Amino acid sequence: QGQHFAMAGAKLHPGILFPVTIGDGGLGEPYIMSSFGHFHTAFPHITNFLPILVWNGYSQEHHSMVSTKTNEAMIQYWEGNSFEEVILVNAKDFDDTNQPGDYVDSTQFSFKNRLEFVQELLAATHQAAQSALGGKLTVLIVKQLKGAGVHKRGAKSHNLYPGDNTEKDYIVSALQERALTPEGWQLVRTNFERAAGGPASGHVVTEKELPVPELGQLPLTEYPVKGDKKVATTAMGELIVHVGKTDPNFLLTNADGNAASGINNVNIGLKILHPTPDEDYFQGPQGQVYEPLSEDACAGLAAGLALFGARTLWCSYESFAINGLPIWQTVTQAMAELRRPTPSTITLFTAGALEQGRNGWTHQRPEIENYFAAMMRNGNIFPLFPCDANSIQVCYEWALGTKNKGITITASKSPLPVRTTLDQTRQALQDGGIILHETEGKQKVVFAVIGDMPLIPTFEAALELEDEGIGVRIVSVINPRRLYRPTDVAWETCTEKDSHFLDDVGFDRLFAGDALIGITGGASALLEPVMLRSTCKRDTFAWKRGETASSAGEIMAYNGLRAENLAKRAEELLGR
Repeated sequence: QGQHFAMAGAKLHPGILFPVTIGDGGLGEPYIMSSFGHFHTAFPHITNFLPILVWNGYSQEHHSMVSTKTNEAMIQYWEGNSFEEVILVNAKDFDDTNQPGDYVDSTQFSFKNRLEFVQELLAATHQAAQSALGGKLTVLIVKQLKGAGVHKRGAKSHNLYPGDNTEKDYIVSALQERALTPEGWQLVRTNFERAAGGPASGHVVTEKELPVPELGQLPLTEYPVKGDKKVATTAMGELIVHVGKTDPNFLLTNADGNAASGINNVNIGLKILHPTPDEDYFQGPQGQVYEPLSEDACAGLAAGLALFGARTLWCSYESFAINGLPIWQTVTQAMAELRRPTPSTITLFTAGALEQGRNGWTHQRPEIENYFAAMMRNGNIFPLFPCDANSIQVCYEWALGTKNKGITITASKSPLPVRTTLDQTRQALQDGGIILHETEGKQKVVFAVIGDMPLIPTFEAALELEDEGIGVRIVSVINPRRLYRPTDVAWETCTEKDSHFLDDVGFDRLFAGDALIGITGGASALLEPVMLRSTCKRDTFAWKRGETASSAGEIMAYNGLRAENLAKRAEELLGR
């Protein structure tokens, strides 16, 4: 994860070096070299980040999978991945104690050789720093046995375990063997005090808020309610282009899928970032659309830039977003306690499971929404579910005005009915939802619907129920986090606090009735706030499992999201 922050910092702050340490275990991950490669292809002139590989032969619990590489093979590995300057410092070259194996402990050397080894490290670090700042993609590799300088060697040194205390002989001997004079420790302290020019609080770029340009009035387009069907993502795309043209630091990331997500207008307006100009694909070296085929690279750079103070948007097919989610969650956690305001990290997830019948269950993973549902309790996480092309514009407008939050916008890429005005969604962002339809009858059933496409069978079910004299209220749940109670969410511990939750009066206005059915084409956990607070008879309809089908309607039917099923269950809850 650190490499994403290093590359983000390097992009925003030319001339400042951003080192990042990587271990044997980390190097075994597929993401490491992939993300470096994607970034270097897109930004060949940004080299002021410096990976430092601590190559020590072990990972957390055993010999590392790269421990068998020769020095030459390791150098070739980095060179083969576009690193121009590969600097290797090998502790074994300074060993005067005849330690066995390729990985040795420099603290066992004679004092003279220990100093020579450290001197070589300092010189190599200086050389690597100057190389990286000078325009060469550079890596510094330090080869030394894991555990050098501590109480155990190899993977056993990775943690302090229960019982590791100063009463254990191996702890005592480690302290004795590494003991320094008071003057020696003072020199260590002085070095740390002077490193990087002084105290980090006064020099580190992440301690200061990065200025961002004002966006001005967003070019919102209000489509007529009940007019022609519109693609929500395309409507949002026009706003994205405005943001990019106004803010030169803005970057949109997507794993090669803007056109397939209904936002090819973003490619046209902001251009795909690639060293090969090609107007057929709207790409060129000055673009603001970063499209490597790696969700980790996309999520990592977008979230990292947001953490460092820039505006970004990570776009993904919902089914593949899970591959980039860990770094995004890390950043949202950091933002919750950050000492400075920073633009929220915003995502657009589309091509949801209901739209992926043709591809089947390899492209149907709405279960990720349960992950977002759990994160809502973090205090700064807001999953948004706009109900149409007007709604999505207001959701993005609101997200752009927030700080230190993680905001997911989930919408279909299919043409769908326009059901709301812009102002209705503005109110829904405060209240959690908006009433789309209401009729009276002898009894009242409430449908709490998350998402745009599930509204189709819901409105069909309403007609059936109304024919039976049953009143129906359809509520589009757009901002479910507002529907929790204040005590459900850790908002108080966030630096940029958002303490607004819908009160009981407002909740009853939306959801009180004789029966309530929560409906979503995705994961059911997002309905938890409604189910927690509702006191009437209630049930849920949600995603169960994927299948190959020819239409969204077939997928919904496969999961029980059919009008007749909704109407039948409503009647059962009403005692009919």
